[in-house]
This record gives sequence, C-alpha cells and structure tokens, in this order.
Amino acid sequence: MTSGNPGKSIAQLSVLIQSEALDPVALAEETLDGIRSYKDQSVFISLTPERAMSEARASSARVRTGRSLGMLDGIPVGWKDLFDLEGLPNTAGSVVLRDAPAATKDATVVTALKQAGMITIGRTNMNEFAFSGLGINPHYGTPENPHSTDVPRLPGGSSSGAGVSVAAGLVPVAMGTDTGGSIRIPAAFNGVVGYKATRGRYSMEGVFPLAKSLDALGPLCRTVQDAVWIDAAMLGLAVPSVRRETVEGLSMVVPETVFFDEIEPEVAAAFEAALVRLDAAGAKIRRQPFPLFARLFDLMAKLGPLVSAEAFAVHRDRLNSPDAERMDRRVVMRSRLGEKTSMADYVAILNAREAMIAELATIVAPDEVLVSPTLPHVAPPIAPLVESDDLFVEMNGKTLRNTLIGNFFDWCGVSIPCGTGAAGMPVGLLLSGLPNTDEHLLGVAVAAEEIVRG
Repeated sequence: MTSGNPGKSIAQLSVLIQSEALDPVALAEETLDGIRSYKDQSVFISLTPERAMSEARASSARVRTGRSLGMLDGIPVGWKDLFDLEGLPNTAGSVVLRDAPAATKDATVVTALKQAGMITIGRTNMNEFAFSGLGINPHYGTPENPHSTDVPRLPGGSSSGAGVSVAAGLVPVAMGTDTGGSIRIPAAFNGVVGYKATRGRYSMEGVFPLAKSLDALGPLCRTVQDAVWIDAAMLGLAVPSVRRETVEGLSMVVPETVFFDEIEPEVAAAFEAALVRLDAAGAKIRRQPFPLFARLFDLMAKLGPLVSAEAFAVHRDRLNSPDAERMDRRVVMRSRLGEKTSMADYVAILNAREAMIAELATIVAPDEVLVSPTLPHVAPPIAPLVESDDLFVEMNGKTLRNTLIGNFFDWCGVSIPCGTGAAGMPVGLLLSGLPNTDEHLLGVAVAAEEIVRG
C-alpha cells in the first residue's frame, strides 16, 4: 500500500484511494499519527480518533466493493472548533464552553461532507469565539506559521489551526469560517488556498456565530480544484457545477482605494509580478479608485463596526457573568465595543450597507473579478503582539482591513499564493466576486491559479 504522505492535495489522495493504492484506514491512521507527532501541538484543539477510524473503515469497505461515494471518499478533513460534532461540546476556541452540553447532531455541512465519504479527524485551533484576524489564543496556544525560519510567526485568524494544518501537510483540507477575513487571512499567511463563499451559500446550522450578517464558510486547502470539490459536496451535489473559465479576455479590476495603504514593498512586488503574468495570459486589467471603500471605514468610525455590534449581542449575557474573567481579555474588549452601537445606529449601518452594495453593483459587472493583495503584509512575529495590547490592536486592524471589505459587500473570494515577501513568508493574491457569483469566481480561480502562483 502507498503511504498518504504529508502535503498531498485532495486530488492526489483521491487518485490513490480510488485506485486502491491507498487504504482510507491507513490514511486516517497516518493522519492521526502525523498530528500527534507534529512539533506544534496547538494546531488541533482535539482529535476524534474513534470517529475517524469508524468512518475510514466504512470508506475502505465501499471502495473495495466498488461502491465509492466519489472523489472525496476517504479524504480526511479538519473542522474549525466551532462546528457542531455529534457527542462533543462546541467550544469555539474558548474554555468557558468546555462544560457546555454535547451537540446532539453534526452541523449541516459536517453531515454533507460525511455523506460524501469524508473522514472527520478533529477540531482545529482558532481565536476565541473567532474574534480576531491574528490567530492568537491564550487558552489553547497559538499555532506557529510553518513557513517561519527566523522567529515564531502568526498563523492568521481566526481559522488559525485550519491554515497551519493544511500548510504543514497534516490534513489536505480544513474547514473555516470568515466574518472579516478568517479564511483568507490564514490562507495568505500560510501559503495555501482559502475560499470564502458568499454568505448564505451553505447552511450555518450547527456553526457557532460571531456576526450573522457577515459570517460565511469555506475550505482551506492546497489547490483551487480541491476547493471546487469541497464546495460541491457542501451543497450536496454529486459532481461540481463549476466550469473552468478562461483568463484570456477576462475583465479584472484592481481597486486602488484602501487595499494598498501601508503595503510592504515585497508584498507589492509579488502582487505586481502576478498581475504581469495575468496580463501576459490575456486578462484585461484596469485599475480604478473606489471612494466607496473609504466611505465604509468612515461609516465604521462614526457608528462602530457591524461585527462588534452583533458579537456583543451574541455574548452579552456571557460578558455580564463570571465567564468574562475566563475569556481572552482582548475578545472581551472588542465585544464590549458593540455595546456602544445603539439600535438606531445598527439599523443605519444595515441601511447604508444595502445601499452601498447596490451602488457597487453599478460599478463592477457580475462577470468581472476584483484582484487585490489579500493582505498588505506577511505574517509578523507572534511575541510582540502577545506582549503589547496597543501593537495587537494596530496589527489586528491592519490585517483585517483588506478582507473585511469583502464581508461587508457580501463578496465571495479566493486567496491564492502568489510569491513570497519579507523573511521568505508567503504572499496571497485575492480574487473577489460580487455576491452569489461563486461559480464564476471559482471557475476563474481554477484557470488563473497556475498563472498567479507563477
């Protein structure tokens, strides 16, 4: 039997499994052993070995008897620690929920991937209650970026363990959530692919919320093709409905407002080099200012962030109980900011958002794709951000800045590695599409991936 080997994509593993060169049981055992022996034990919060082996044995039997459920049968998956898994409490990266009642059933999307034959391996680490873009967790530890060669660097958040688990080759795919960038940030920092679907594309049943007006789901994986397969399974489709698009003649828009502010020179260079390659492949690229994006940040400064208002509503009782003392003080601080947003201001934010989304739709066509740096910087060192609240707030704001625009405007987005920046750390290029243009965006991303990676 072939070894699963770390770092393989879903597509590579699928070929081995379907040809019976790799047994799903052996792959599950190897995956669990790899996680247990990995140098950084903060990547996963918990493993589900009994479930994994039971599911792997069922998969193995199907494949051997010609009853495979398809290309995902036998493929391991990690789940961010805020998806319900039957029989376990949903702890959302926090210690205050350790004694919460166990989930009586899987989250809807967990069920969907199980029905496609995927093997649940365990739960990946995250920012407590998903409320940060950096990935620091004082309770379960902060996963270290596997690309760092100098000092321990950030994984990105809030899907920190998801990004690291894929980048380190522990699992071929891990599921994340994205409220302000929590899939695309760790994807860019860790040099993997991250796909944030349009909000509402998948069921949120059984997923611990942060801000329901912004929360979206999606996978972190090794290739865009892998993301396409996961997307289909999450939707309950037997085969993907995404068609490979072509880069030649594709209209791409580079937003000049906000996205390039304070950008590191090496990040700008990697991004511009990718644009040159896209241009050479026939993409029609235009650069355009978007005063609308500056207005978004003015709105946040005046009325407060939408995410803080909704997060406060989720955690209000918890913040007024002894549990607040056991929470990450920075999560408490950010959540309490939402208390300052009045009901009138909250409604004003929602009304402004609706109008701004409509306005953007008159500027960008549904078949156009926005292309930008995922982040203005590479993953910074962890230690200074743990030590200084001021540095933490500054870096968290800067890290979330580019990606939160996509959440506010309900875009779908795919972050693809496009080179390296300072200290040899990965840089991500972000392709974004208007709301509910996911299939077009994924088709474009499949076609553009090799060009973007160079």
